[in-house]
Amino acid sequence: MKLKHTFSAFLLGITAFAFSGCQSVLDETPRTAFTIDYFKTQDGLQSAIYTAYAGLRYDFGPIGAMVLGNVGTDEFTYGDQGASGQTLECGIYSISPTNGAIGTPWNRNYSNINLCNAVVEFAPNVTMDATNKSKLLGEARYLRAMYYLLLVENFGAVPLDLGSGDLKFNSTPSCTFRRNDPDLLKKNFQSMIDDLLFATENLPDQRPAGEYRLAKGAALHLLARVYTYRAYSAVKQATDFQSAYDTAKKLIDGKAKYGTDLLQDFGDIHKEGNDYNKEILFAVERLPLNNIANEVVNPSSDFDQKVNISCNMFVSNYTSVTKNGVTLFPVRVLQYGRPLRQFCPTRWTLDVAFADKLNDSRFNNTFRDAYPIATFYTAGSSDYTKYVADMAAIGFALGDTAFYIAPTDAIAKTLKAANKKYVIYSPSETYSNQNRANNIYPALRKYEAVNRNSYQDISGRPFVASKFSEVYLLAAEAAMALGKNAEAAQYINVLRDRAAYRSGLSATELANRRAKIQVSASDITLDFILDERTRELCGESIRWPDLAMRGKLVDRAKKYNPDVTNLQSFHLLRPIPQSQLDATCETVKSQYQNPGYN
Repeated sequence: MKLKHTFSAFLLGITAFAFSGCQSVLDETPRTAFTIDYFKTQDGLQSAIYTAYAGLRYDFGPIGAMVLGNVGTDEFTYGDQGASGQTLECGIYSISPTNGAIGTPWNRNYSNINLCNAVVEFAPNVTMDATNKSKLLGEARYLRAMYYLLLVENFGAVPLDLGSGDLKFNSTPSCTFRRNDPDLLKKNFQSMIDDLLFATENLPDQRPAGEYRLAKGAALHLLARVYTYRAYSAVKQATDFQSAYDTAKKLIDGKAKYGTDLLQDFGDIHKEGNDYNKEILFAVERLPLNNIANEVVNPSSDFDQKVNISCNMFVSNYTSVTKNGVTLFPVRVLQYGRPLRQFCPTRWTLDVAFADKLNDSRFNNTFRDAYPIATFYTAGSSDYTKYVADMAAIGFALGDTAFYIAPTDAIAKTLKAANKKYVIYSPSETYSNQNRANNIYPALRKYEAVNRNSYQDISGRPFVASKFSEVYLLAAEAAMALGKNAEAAQYINVLRDRAAYRSGLSATELANRRAKIQVSASDITLDFILDERTRELCGESIRWPDLAMRGKLVDRAKKYNPDVTNLQSFHLLRPIPQSQLDATCETVKSQYQNPGYN
């Protein structure tokens, strides 16, 4: 949704644990304080919803949220600049209850859950248009489910009672930690499912063009994911996979009704300037070059709070590359990002998951392995003129390839023997969890952001939270669990047909490439589907929960990421933050900590 004007924090939007509320941006007159009565008005309800939308920025885009979603998995290890603090702790599984990354969802989500509780509790008695009221309630219940899912997938069972009863709005800070109900996880899942079922019936069929307001497609997608997660949990229901299948199929079969579809070109999904395309069901909104609307104080130095720093997190040290003693990128380039070097792809990601880099376009549309000559300097400036001259002196013009990371050592050897003018790196020469001698590696390109004032700045792009392509993966997984592997293969092949597409291919060549990457029923296993999820969703901050919720984290991370040296089965849950335990008035605080962290 397009958010424009600064809005003060809800003073009564507090959690049961006395955490602070969050700031929102609204197209409203700024206010400084509220009473409960304000929530009993149409303006108050709408303000609460806007605040709950904006609160998702804490969970999608800042460094802590991205650490939780990506590091310590089969996909990504930590880069050399991530070899300390919260990134390293999560990367090697030496996680302290004081880790900053785990504190973010705990400290931020409950205040927004409480606002959603207020809307659900007070809206039925507020006089307003019935259609708008239904939509408002649908938004509140989707958002509440999303906030709870972000907690459950990290911490397991979490309180539904914030001090006034399960899913009730609470206006009085409480130090009681209501987490000892043996049925709490079951209640967590059921509350999310109930909320999302309501959202699928009461949200609009389609989201507005050019803004991210919730619609039924996003609700159906999240509902299918929640059913899938519950199917692997200790509180699974016999019908979960069937429910996940039915929900995903409803969205796929009804894609025209819900205003969504797969794009023809995989590379267009995350392309800057195409942020509101029909494949994206929901994203957490930011506006380019609008730090006020995005609630960013310092775009060059803020890494946490509500920033979207994704454009810089996966970037290797491209500014260190030289040719004949000349630095090819003496200043950072907007498109290539700030080389923060926090996350580095594992060798499994580069060499196994994306083994076919010819017939499947997803590697080239996910990672940047070639860097053309470019500069931040303005054309006509003295710095620009000098840079162009310096590059010309060593045989480069703007747009020429400066360096290339070859897919195999053999290809790199051949290119080097051909005396290519650009710098060539073989996989064995790049940084990975097997080699730390060189800080160059293919960088995730999905989040590249040119529309920034400085190469130091964070991104003003929306952060994708829900994509139609994942619905096909969920449908395939559910079909497999139901014994319908042939149908599962059909869903996978829809994505693979699209993956074969590259602009400029002849019809014959496209058909040949599609044929080479088709799968059959015998290929379908859970591990294969998880591999396919990497190819389709790599780097999108859902890998850790995907593995943990399916019980595959230990197996796959240990197999494919040598850096996870301390990983054990209890790491399927994060520790409850120490700040929460300290604030609890219970005598035996340790009883509320997750196993393995006491």
